Amino acid sequence: MNTGKPCFPPRNEKELELYSSASSLSDMEIFIFPELMYALVLANIMSPVLWKWRKEKWFENIEKKSLNYKINRIKQYVMDHYVFNLDLETWGLTTKDKELARFKEFIDPAALAQSNALFGYEGDKYYYDVDIRRHFGLDKYDADIVPYWKTETVEAMDAFRFKDGYATGAGECVSLSALYVAALFVVGRIPLDNIFMIATPLHSQNFIAEKDGFITNNRRIVTKKMWYNGTELSAKARRSIENERITIVSHLSGVVHTFYKEACMNPERFDHFKRNFRDYLEAGINFEYFANFLYSRECYWNCFQYRHIRNGRECYIPLNCIFNTQRSSKNRFDNESRQALLEEMDSQCFSLSPIQDRILINGIEDYLAAHPDQSFESHTGFFSQILQGQCCVDKQKMIEELGAFLKITPRLPDAAQKEFVSYPELKVTPDQEREEICRYLHQEAQNGHSLAILSLYAWRDMEHTDWSPFIKAAIERNPVCCLGAGELSAEALAQLLENFPNQSIYEGNRLAQPDEVWNFQRGDGIEKALLLFDILKFRNPGLQGQLEIKGADVELSVHENGKNPASWRFVSEKQLEKSLSL
Repeated sequence: MNTGKPCFPPRNEKELELYSSASSLSDMEIFIFPELMYALVLANIMSPVLWKWRKEKWFENIEKKSLNYKINRIKQYVMDHYVFNLDLETWGLTTKDKELARFKEFIDPAALAQSNALFGYEGDKYYYDVDIRRHFGLDKYDADIVPYWKTETVEAMDAFRFKDGYATGAGECVSLSALYVAALFVVGRIPLDNIFMIATPLHSQNFIAEKDGFITNNRRIVTKKMWYNGTELSAKARRSIENERITIVSHLSGVVHTFYKEACMNPERFDHFKRNFRDYLEAGINFEYFANFLYSRECYWNCFQYRHIRNGRECYIPLNCIFNTQRSSKNRFDNESRQALLEEMDSQCFSLSPIQDRILINGIEDYLAAHPDQSFESHTGFFSQILQGQCCVDKQKMIEELGAFLKITPRLPDAAQKEFVSYPELKVTPDQEREEICRYLHQEAQNGHSLAILSLYAWRDMEHTDWSPFIKAAIERNPVCCLGAGELSAEALAQLLENFPNQSIYEGNRLAQPDEVWNFQRGDGIEKALLLFDILKFRNPGLQGQLEIKGADVELSVHENGKNPASWRFVSEKQLEKSLSL
């Protein structure tokens, strides 16, 4: 494949696979090449799309606001403009055998099966009895079939609004994680130094090591207080940390990966992350957190009652009545809105006599108020005593569950088993403008910085990167357009593409992959030509092609061993000159 004079060309097959993965960005590729997580963050930071957010009235004067305001403002913008998407159709399917063959030089297949849901992983506790393939909608396919689940750039996330069934942008969990990091930096002016990306086999989140800590979970932000509020939303946020090992921790300074012995993250930053993350995941016992624990465990509701003075008379309320009311109320039992919550309740919930065989929760509240700022361990004797003899609850089980609710010990990569290797750290700060950051990353790429080079490939910079990785990804990993084209002839396909708006989802001299063009029904002439070749190559693997790009003029020529030549012309709005043998 002749792509002319290369910039940052892959020096070997491993780099070719790595650089091409920066174009396709599938979840499995990110697991194999975890440095791609932060390459995508930097690509989003370079994107003009994200810098336009700064001009939104929603973010007016945000740089002058508090950290909490910034984070919540960005959270609401993400909530309003993006939905979570993990369907199987968007980016198509591949096979286990094909992907294992790709990655056999990089990781042991047995290790992959222990850490990736697509290759046999079924979780450590929560997912133990869950049919993972059914969970993801794969049960209708042969067991060898797995989805690509490509991680989207911010441009691809925004482009979902052009896709049938979507009114806004969309993205999967890694896409949303990368978007959040970039948005917190660009819009919130929050330094990257305190933002860590964390991946488990089934999920991706971020931890912001500021104040008491914040976790991004898909589109939402979870504060430490929210982590312990007992709601279904917090339970979903906690699920992966509670039940899975953390396979990847990614930071601007580098990556720590469970299955790679070498770690390139600054060890001081990794220690900083561990301290702050563990502090976030541990809380002392107080009545608020005890009530929230009970709220999250419906199996214990029938074990408790609450004594309340109503109209000057002592009455008793079953806890299940209180929590069932709380489910549909803005008020809560655990805080100062309790009185308002009780006033919402039906009068039939109030009994003038104590309810038999139910623990009076007032005694627990009084005890915890009299013993503040003490560890849960120091109170286990009290809980053991008050639960003694209660037939509705397994005393030991409840105490253990309460302890686990208050403290999660994350299963992080073991730093003692890693060889920390120092690499030059990129210096990107919130006071820099976009153009300055772009110049800096291009300069660092010229100096050979591997993450800077990867960020340019992930950004789809076709002016300054070698085209062979992009073409490799385009031909090998874009199945949706190939299947979607059905039996349309080459001429009919060319006409269909001609009818697409001649508009790339990427500004400047950057290019979309074929499935991005197909999914969003628009593309530049260069992108349309590559899409057409991808489909024809899928139908006829022996096909050879030549792509000539001369400014606005794009010509695709194909033949099979010199036979049956054909050619098509398209119009490009890019400013590129290239001659490619495909």
